[in-house]
Amino acid sequence: MSGFFRVLSSELLKMSKSRIWLILLASPVLSTLIGALSRAPEGAEPWTVIFGAMATLHALLFLPIMSGLFPAFLCRYEHTGGGWKQLLVLPVSRTAVYLAKFTIVAGLLAICQLLFLTGVLVAGWIQGFTEPVPWAMIVTSLLGGWVACLPLVALQLGVSLGWASFAAPLALNVSLTIPNLLIVNSSEIGPFYPWAQPVLAMMPFGENDFGAFNLPLENLMITILGSFLVFFAAGLVYFRRKEI
Repeated sequence: MSGFFRVLSSELLKMSKSRIWLILLASPVLSTLIGALSRAPEGAEPWTVIFGAMATLHALLFLPIMSGLFPAFLCRYEHTGGGWKQLLVLPVSRTAVYLAKFTIVAGLLAICQLLFLTGVLVAGWIQGFTEPVPWAMIVTSLLGGWVACLPLVALQLGVSLGWASFAAPLALNVSLTIPNLLIVNSSEIGPFYPWAQPVLAMMPFGENDFGAFNLPLENLMITILGSFLVFFAAGLVYFRRKEI
């Protein structure tokens, strides 16, 4: 356990000296602009409408892309200049290294979700909403979107650990994220496509009634949990057996 915290502290130190924090602001800022400009139809719940509009961009494109960008960024230090050999000669296990990197990425995505929440509140303030904030819906959607990113983080961390190139895992992730624009419209493929699961889990229930959005949240979470266990275990086993 001490090895895990040593690696975690080292990863945090690396993050503090990088500009990756600026990436966390991109989606919340753009989403806030969308929320501030959105208009709810007559009789509709305004908070649900702007949240759905903001979540479409945020969870459809940005969250899946960041789920691949952050692992690639974390691993590029070790892929250059013999960094893996320097790290693994320390008294830490490979499991601790894997868990620490996964924890950092999951934490970054959690911060991004909190910033998105701030953007939702700012958008509502700009629009002058007088209705109470539907905290239950918002918290459930934010947590669901974050959990739905974890299988992607596990998958992309395994890919980033295996490929020395920074651009290759990122390009692969982006190329698999773009099809979301079509796949979420499919009730057969969408629920099982890892890159589409964040937007399906984060979209307010009832906001859309087509394609994969019809799937109950409980069923989606079972699929997400299953894919997470498979990707996480596969990545950990691969990294523990990988020759450095």
